[in-house]
Amino acid sequence: MWALMMVLVMSIYLAQVGEAWQNRIQRTKEEDLVRMGLEIKTAIKRYSENNIGDNPQTAYPKTLDDLVQDPRVPFPKRYLRKAYKDPITGEDWLYLNAPGGGFMGVYSKSLQKPLKSANFPEDLTGFAEAKSYQDWRFAHWPNRGGGGRR
Repeated sequence: MWALMMVLVMSIYLAQVGEAWQNRIQRTKEEDLVRMGLEIKTAIKRYSENNIGDNPQTAYPKTLDDLVQDPRVPFPKRYLRKAYKDPITGEDWLYLNAPGGGFMGVYSKSLQKPLKSANFPEDLTGFAEAKSYQDWRFAHWPNRGGGGRR
């Protein structure tokens, strides 16, 4: 009977440790999502501000690779270190289409509910009401400033 009781107590303890570990992993992925999303948003802003010839067809990147190496110039010009994957899903980001072609922002494919619901950077305050990670939109909105939910 004593051994059975010990097994029960240990399994309850291990279940709680596993849940805490899962929350820690998800919080780390959320931090990465915000960090990478903001880096991509800044890179899109810089890319669009450096539009060669003011051509609306080339004002925005077509893929993240365009931010790693600007195809509009013959010399190396980088706005982003590497083409990040979505840290929540491990897959490619979904794109927010830009006027004139290309994309002006990214967001996750994940429909999972975020753990974080407060203490976002000033330009991401709309994230507090997000129902899923898909609602966390990182975009350079022309003539509107910041990113966040729109």
